[in-house]
Amino acid sequence: MTALANEIRRRRTFAIISHPDAGKTTLTERLLVAGGAIQLAGNVRAKGERRRTRSDWMAIERDRGISVVTSVMTFEYKDCVFNLLDTPGHEDFSEDTYRTLTAVDSAVMVIDAAKGIEARTRKLFEICRLRDIPIITFINKMDREAQDPFALLDEVANTLALDTAPVTWPVGRAADFIGTYDLRLQEYRLTQQVPESDPRMQGVAEELELVRAALPEFEVEGFMEGHLTPVFFGAAIKDIGVTDLLDALSAFGPPPRAQPADTRIVSAEEETATALVFKIQANMDPNHRDRIAFARVCSGKIVRGMRMKQARTGKQIPLHAPQFFFARDRQLAEEAFAGDVVGIPNHGTLRIGDTLTEEEGLNFTGVPYFAPEILRRVQIKDAMKAKKLKQALQELAEEGVVQLFRPRDGSQPIVGVVGVLQLDVLMARLANEYGVPITFDQTPFSLARWVSGEKAALEKFIDAQRSAMADDVDGDPVFLASSAFMMRRTAELSPDITFRDVKDMHADAVSA
Repeated sequence: MTALANEIRRRRTFAIISHPDAGKTTLTERLLVAGGAIQLAGNVRAKGERRRTRSDWMAIERDRGISVVTSVMTFEYKDCVFNLLDTPGHEDFSEDTYRTLTAVDSAVMVIDAAKGIEARTRKLFEICRLRDIPIITFINKMDREAQDPFALLDEVANTLALDTAPVTWPVGRAADFIGTYDLRLQEYRLTQQVPESDPRMQGVAEELELVRAALPEFEVEGFMEGHLTPVFFGAAIKDIGVTDLLDALSAFGPPPRAQPADTRIVSAEEETATALVFKIQANMDPNHRDRIAFARVCSGKIVRGMRMKQARTGKQIPLHAPQFFFARDRQLAEEAFAGDVVGIPNHGTLRIGDTLTEEEGLNFTGVPYFAPEILRRVQIKDAMKAKKLKQALQELAEEGVVQLFRPRDGSQPIVGVVGVLQLDVLMARLANEYGVPITFDQTPFSLARWVSGEKAALEKFIDAQRSAMADDVDGDPVFLASSAFMMRRTAELSPDITFRDVKDMHADAVSA
């Protein structure tokens, strides 16, 4: 095996997904502590002077105790390099989560032991399945009142059509939960020593007989193919079961996978370097008004100081200071290998969906924009700040905070979001980071669709519908409709025009 291949196979790049309040961010904190990345885990609901959760760095996240952007954290554990992406659990930020899932090789699905499979968990699982992403299941909060473990496994199997294979099993329940038994290694990992005569030990011995008789053993091939999930039990808040999870990711977590591009499939172990920008984050350091493009290295090796070609424009992008991230903290990345996630400082040059290569003119596919479900017109309180608002909206739209539509009739810009909480984030960030207070007004529009067609037909359509036409952040034409009926009617009367509710710059979009 070459040195390059060996480095790439050490990488483990995974996302943590869950319904809100299942304990995802707490698990992230504990994984970082177990991996030696931080000395003290935060508490999502900490008060006053207590240490803040390290992966939630934006003010609105700390105030509300939720994650609204993806945090990226890199650390080493057991000769593996982990790139952990903590995704927003709230459905209002599903676009950020969806794009993040283009950058990972596996996902850890966190389930609340009392609530089981919840709506957001199901949706995120479906996205993972579309991408053939192997899933590890962590059933959290076993230190509280919980469903029976066998019932939880049945629910995962029946709801998600996914075979389950427990790798660990809980010892005790609720207040009596004291650890796990590892079925593969046949050993206990307990928080306290108890005699074999303890009722908890006798209970788990009986359950283990049933497990071995009724449930399949874990096998790596089925996991890699995406139809079997290894299941771990634990309580992240008490640091039970967390090391089990990290050890499993080290032992059988998938290394970097091949990535689809518009011209071919790119293998991770190719010598030439490629990368995909899946996220933009502005103003992580408000003192420097910085702008970071998060890129998944898809093949080869990136070295600080090299130049890469931006496929969209053909420009050469110098990598003077690529960075590894630990939420807000960062360090220079002298080199990065396929599977790694690096931050590339830039001043608006890079966009979500951009491909970087050493020479080849290919574009990675599958980074989508979805048609928003809520449209609002932006009203500025201070007309003297109109120019500043225009720049701020452009930057935040490129970042993916909202979608921006500029009406061709010259009226005030319209923002589109999946959920109303995105509007709160936009308002807060415009005020805090740009000093531009705004309000929102209703619009006569309720739907947006990207339109395309032959040049002459498209120009004729745009001229005829000028009062309902806008340009998105990339300058692509968007039709705005007042209702679903009007959208259907316009489409029927315009057979030469394609209306799309998903935009992928480098692949065929999904038709509305």
